[in-house]
Amino acid sequence: MSENLIALYSNQQTLFGRGSIDQLIPLLAADTQPTLLFCGRSFLNGPAWARLGAALNDRIIGYEIVSHEASPDEIDAWVRRWRGHVDRVVAIGGGSVLDAAKAFSAMMQHPLNTARYLEKVGDTPVQAVTLPLIAIPTTAGTGSEVTQNAVVTDQQHIQVKASLRHPVFVPQVAILDPNLLKGAPDSVLATCAIDAFTHLFEAYLSRKGNLFTQQTALNGLLLFFKAWPDLNRDDERGDAAREAMMMASWLGGVCLSSAGLGVIHGIAGELGAIKPFHHGEVCGRLLFPFLDVLAETEHAEQQRLMAQLGQLLLPDDPAPPALALKAWIQQHAIVPFWLDGPTLSASDVEWIVTRANSKNGWISYDAPTLMEMIAAAWRII
Repeated sequence: MSENLIALYSNQQTLFGRGSIDQLIPLLAADTQPTLLFCGRSFLNGPAWARLGAALNDRIIGYEIVSHEASPDEIDAWVRRWRGHVDRVVAIGGGSVLDAAKAFSAMMQHPLNTARYLEKVGDTPVQAVTLPLIAIPTTAGTGSEVTQNAVVTDQQHIQVKASLRHPVFVPQVAILDPNLLKGAPDSVLATCAIDAFTHLFEAYLSRKGNLFTQQTALNGLLLFFKAWPDLNRDDERGDAAREAMMMASWLGGVCLSSAGLGVIHGIAGELGAIKPFHHGEVCGRLLFPFLDVLAETEHAEQQRLMAQLGQLLLPDDPAPPALALKAWIQQHAIVPFWLDGPTLSASDVEWIVTRANSKNGWISYDAPTLMEMIAAAWRII
């Protein structure tokens, strides 16, 4: 067992439950200050906005619509537009919306352009300052509402997907309302959920982990197993599944902030710098070849952790735990997101492998293994 010291990062206030978004207006009214809303267009076209929009409009000074992972230039433009006018931020949307709002909130309190502070390419450390943020996820996957990092992506100029990261960047308030998942397309529900699974699974296997993060991750994985087959049902079972997955996603954010991630995200982060693929689908596609690799592991700690996981999640399956897990996820998925899909070129693969790493995994996988994982996940042309 690792003796690593674990720090817990979490929201100062977390509101959880069906209909909990109704608490947003009272929260804003209790502390009146200039507030900017970040959201996705789907939220503005949905039932929650139809019900709360008029009251929310009275509490904000404007909004920004986010449709993709924000670039440094976009964040800098928002900061120029709103600096000196905004004291608080509300973010309602998927991971890209929440990350954009987190990055904006932080950069509003920093003097230099966003790229100067980015991991991988920046030359200046971030400071412990940010605007207060209320984060309300409308998908269950990234856990961005509880993580200390904001992902920023530039596919045009510097070709980087990297984070702004500091413990104070964890949103002060998270509102977790499973009802906001209702009506989402099956592909969105599935690919976001598999992102949550990957956060939990990689944090569980992390060499930085200990009993705290491993047990937290196992709790999240149990919730994932409960939710995964029923995410799109329009009944009480579906409501319970979406509730469980919202909790699993939040726990995944807690785990990754504490124990870090592994080779799946080590590849996905570099692929995301050059291709506009959905991050959850990328992680899900890479998960299955990684499980094939894991089934052959001779590393004692990986073997111990997988045996423990298999005994908890699939105790009656005689197959190796990694292969049993792969089969269960595929057999119970509401949509086979790993089939068909986009392609990569040989030069894309070379670019990714040259920059990818195994992050906090117990094994540092070599370039041929990384290439095999990528080739198993996408058709190479």
